[in-house]
Amino acid sequence: MKITDVRVRIVKKDDSKLKAVASVTFEDCFVVHDIKVIEGTEGYFIAMPSRKTGDGEYKDIAHPIKTDMREELVKVILAAFEEEKLKPVED
Repeated sequence: MKITDVRVRIVKKDDSKLKAVASVTFEDCFVVHDIKVIEGTEGYFIAMPSRKTGDGEYKDIAHPIKTDMREELVKVILAAFEEEKLKPVED
């Protein structure tokens, strides 16, 4: 499945590990919103959209099944995030 668009919105909370939220469009016909870019101890990673279950656990709503698709998704989202960080800050 081809990724045809990636949009990243920087989150401006200095004390938060959440750094951005992304939307990814596949094949110009399916979009996944609310993919989070999080700063971890070993760098940035993505977290797929999830919901909290009744027992307090979080479960992904949508996620890649195959490793190569996950790797591609991580690569394009983090590249778009790095590009977005370089843009001038607008007030």
